[in-house]
Amino acid sequence: MDANKILLAGVVGGVVAFVMGFLVYGLLLANFFEANAGTATNVMRGSDEMLWIPMVVGHLAWGLLFALIFGRWAGISTFTTGAQAGAVLGLLVSITYDMINLGSTNVMALDAALVDILVTTILSAVVGGTVGWFLGRNVRAIA
Repeated sequence: MDANKILLAGVVGGVVAFVMGFLVYGLLLANFFEANAGTATNVMRGSDEMLWIPMVVGHLAWGLLFALIFGRWAGISTFTTGAQAGAVLGLLVSITYDMINLGSTNVMALDAALVDILVTTILSAVVGGTVGWFLGRNVRAIA
């Protein structure tokens, strides 16, 4: 598949990940995660302390990871198959990250880790679906 299409799909997926992450983690579940933090103190940045460049880079990398896997190796080009693959990838990556983090740090409690796995799986399905949809679009050049 065309590298430019993969790159654009990755950017679109990254934007979706960033917006959805803000809505879910920054607004909807912020109080839950604050209430279910581990015993470590002063590890979360407030909204006024957020480092936005690393946040944007991380979300773009999320979209690009899916776009590269889907477009280069998996041949995924529909919303449905992208959502399915995204959910599986999100589930496995979040179990890996959250369980290792839970076992080795005091950053979050078990409830927060389990909810994070669920949320990441759902968000990854949306991001994966968006990337798959974008990769399957037939874009015609304007002559």
